[in-house]
Amino acid sequence: MICDDSLTIRGAIARILEADPAIHVVAKVGNGRAAVEMLGRIQADVVVLDIEMPIMDGMTALPLLLNVDPKVRIIMASTLTTRGADIALRALRLGAADYVPKPTSIDATASGEFARELIAKVKGLARLRPGRAPTPADEASSLRTPTLPLRPAPTLAPRLLAIGSSTGGPQALFTLFQGLRRDVRLPVVVTQHMPPAFTPLLADHITRLGHIPCTEAKDGEPLLPGHAYLAPGDRHLLVQQARTGLQCRLTADPPENFCRPAVDPMLRSAAAACDGRVLVAMLTGMGHDGLEGTRAVVEAGGCAISQDEATSVVWGMPGAIAQAGLCHAVLPLPAIAPKLLALLKGGRR
Repeated sequence: MICDDSLTIRGAIARILEADPAIHVVAKVGNGRAAVEMLGRIQADVVVLDIEMPIMDGMTALPLLLNVDPKVRIIMASTLTTRGADIALRALRLGAADYVPKPTSIDATASGEFARELIAKVKGLARLRPGRAPTPADEASSLRTPTLPLRPAPTLAPRLLAIGSSTGGPQALFTLFQGLRRDVRLPVVVTQHMPPAFTPLLADHITRLGHIPCTEAKDGEPLLPGHAYLAPGDRHLLVQQARTGLQCRLTADPPENFCRPAVDPMLRSAAAACDGRVLVAMLTGMGHDGLEGTRAVVEAGGCAISQDEATSVVWGMPGAIAQAGLCHAVLPLPAIAPKLLALLKGGRR
């Protein structure tokens, strides 16, 4: 179901989604109240929900929709502004499954990048809906999945935890950091594919979880144990060895894998700065960003953990390193934090 007060935007989003034969738009409504009423009469796996609407806005409608159908997956459509980003990230903590930055014009709405992201999130979240019966495509995919080769645990204690994520990443990051709690005694660096208006607010929302303080990384600042540093939107985050320890470096180098920030340069630099003593966690994301960086880490003696396909919105980035045989473990999202903590403490759980 599509909920947006603009008839033009509703039509554009519907055309994008129905161009994929696996997606059927069951309803289009113009405000939150209409969405709540409609969801009581139809079954929808996913709702694309605008934030600012007359009669009832998206944030007001969000809990009401989840009350009607606790299993429905809601994607918030937010503007590319600081206010829009803040509302979208608050919505994630209140039960929304994901967000999509809403272009400012109809031409941008029809762009390939927006369409790819929206389709990937709708299909991935529909697949993750609790209680959904497997489709023939799901069963065929599981039959094609080979046994993944795994690597032994590292012999040297890591100096750095490095996390990469993209599509579906903010919600996965919230789950991961809640699981890590306050038990991480080394620096943490994170690259999430995200626009500039969103990254400082994502860092703030991670900090509000109350466990590991997280800030948007600043050029030249030291990497402190027990703190997390998030790559700013439109800048690559690199790790350097300085006289006093590890530090951040931000660059405007060209995008890699069509992304800036990108995971690959973060991991390559971390492998060099830490002599391979890096622990990588690769979370849900489209594409293969992070594959070559993880290879550099592992070949230098580091270790990688990947989110499994069943819990990923899109098993692109984590699937790439898993299928390349670079992982020590491939795990459901809730099991990743305990595994990372075991490796950080020298355990081989």
